Amino acid sequence: MAARRGSTREERFWRAVLYTTSALVLFFLMAPILAIVPLSFNSGSFLTYPLDGLSLRWYDAFLASGQWMRALKNSFVIGLSAAALATVLGTLAALGLTRADFRGKGLVMAILLSPMIVPVVIVAVGFYFFFAPLGLTASYTGLILAHTALGTPFVVITVAATLKGFDDNLARASASLGAAPVTTFFRVILPLIAPGVFSGALFAFATSFDEVVVVLLVAGPEQRTLPREMFSGLRENISPTITAVASIMILVSVLMLALLEALRRRNERMRGIRSA
Repeated sequence: MAARRGSTREERFWRAVLYTTSALVLFFLMAPILAIVPLSFNSGSFLTYPLDGLSLRWYDAFLASGQWMRALKNSFVIGLSAAALATVLGTLAALGLTRADFRGKGLVMAILLSPMIVPVVIVAVGFYFFFAPLGLTASYTGLILAHTALGTPFVVITVAATLKGFDDNLARASASLGAAPVTTFFRVILPLIAPGVFSGALFAFATSFDEVVVVLLVAGPEQRTLPREMFSGLRENISPTITAVASIMILVSVLMLALLEALRRRNERMRGIRSA
């Protein structure tokens, strides 16, 4: 009995150490956010603590600025376009890589995932020298294509992971009933892998929405996005409006994480139904 009590005390000690360490790590990760968000409500004109007062003046300045609104529009137009293209290309690539068995399959996967591994500044320089002779620099088309390449690996990973648990007998049953391959994909396969597809699309959008290095080298004055505008503001004129923009981007990220969690739970419920 004494040995059991001693073991219990030891378990409680290590559990307390684990919880404390986790809380400290979480605080370390959240500290920049906890510092930025209150500054966006500061009524003063300087990024300092303590706050001079509470005000929404910097959010009003953001909404009233044509420059910031144009950057917000560009971020969503480029992000949504790149996410749509990355979702289509990444889903097709994941289907091909998981269903086909050919020599060099690992090399193809490594090439597809290389934008996640290679430093983004190298990727940006490569895009610049590749797009410049084609006249795609300083254009929406070039920037969307570049962000598509950056977001496609996330779609490939999420869709491929979802396909690992897919029952191929369902596709065979659909084909045996006379359904065409396209019909089988849209009626059987796509609904079952939809959580992975949507998750990949969200990651692709988040990658584009937050990207600044490629925008600095490839985009022109008309394609300035929110991160690009924030970067310029920090270099030229530090305005508290930047904290309001950062808070809005944090809110968008939190909403996307919540949606990803909802998709994950839906995927788990669907797997439970299929296994039952």
